[in-house]
Amino acid sequence: MNRSSRTFLAMAIALCAGLALLRAAVAETVSFGTDWKAEAEHGGFYQAIATGIYQRHGLEVNLRPGGPQVNHAQLLAAGVLDFNIASNSFVPLNFVREQIPMVAVAAIFQKDPSVLIAHPGQGNGSLAALKGKPIMIGSDTRITSWVFLKSKFGFTDDQIRPYTFSVAPFLADPEAVQQGYLSSEPFTIEAQGVKPVVMLLADAGYSSYGSLIQTSDKLIREKPDLVQRFVDASIEGWYSYLYGDPAAGNALIKRDNPEMTDALLAYGIAKIKEYGIVDNGDAKTNGIGAMTEARWRDFFDTMSNAGVYPKSLDFHKAFTLQFVDKNVGTKP
Repeated sequence: MNRSSRTFLAMAIALCAGLALLRAAVAETVSFGTDWKAEAEHGGFYQAIATGIYQRHGLEVNLRPGGPQVNHAQLLAAGVLDFNIASNSFVPLNFVREQIPMVAVAAIFQKDPSVLIAHPGQGNGSLAALKGKPIMIGSDTRITSWVFLKSKFGFTDDQIRPYTFSVAPFLADPEAVQQGYLSSEPFTIEAQGVKPVVMLLADAGYSSYGSLIQTSDKLIREKPDLVQRFVDASIEGWYSYLYGDPAAGNALIKRDNPEMTDALLAYGIAKIKEYGIVDNGDAKTNGIGAMTEARWRDFFDTMSNAGVYPKSLDFHKAFTLQFVDKNVGTKP
């Protein structure tokens, strides 16, 4: 390389660095709501804040944790939030059914982390074995993954028992079966000396995505570059959280949720990796956040056949592939 080429290269590098600094200096502020209190399942977003990934993409992200009394879907529809997390594929389809112009732009979880939990040694080692048996199920679950269990395994509503979001009734009854979240209830149960049987619905054919990033048609139409930067930075945050050092993100999670412990965060990260919740399926080839029309069609067909949605509903309005499947970010 001659002197003039080296000079040109140096100038180009300096220009790129200068543009990156300028973008960070004039960062656009966006509001983002998660679907629950801060936890490992939100780790990539917190990591993107803590390590400056959002800043490098020209974004100042105000993250608002969810909770039992928080409805971020309504706040997104009202324009209070720019982005939010939909826990499953039902949420974007429900928006379409209600003719509310909100769209899923990325699916961080390729597998929904919903599980059923049983005691060992009771003959409840598979989902098929639970047909006809009492199961503690919450009201939200009755209109989401329970529909899949009825369709796939012949479960019936008379099996449902109230779920109080406590593992105490489960621990008190060796024949009990309850709903749960892969990285939450099993941890609490194990801490009480019981090694539960954990059945991930996604591994039995439940094709719902999880942790979907949603935004409005309006923002996509008016600021597609901002949406792309938010999606890209969030994906990079997840690569960093799962395959780099998650300490920075965990520190912010514990700030927003003082009940969160290092042990539970480590357990959550381990389960996300073990079960391929994030980096699995289409994400292996297309990158974290991947979605496909075929996967959406499969989920919609299953749920419309079960009577959840009319077959005439245009499920394509629930999502866009404009911002994903670009293999953004890489594993360290």
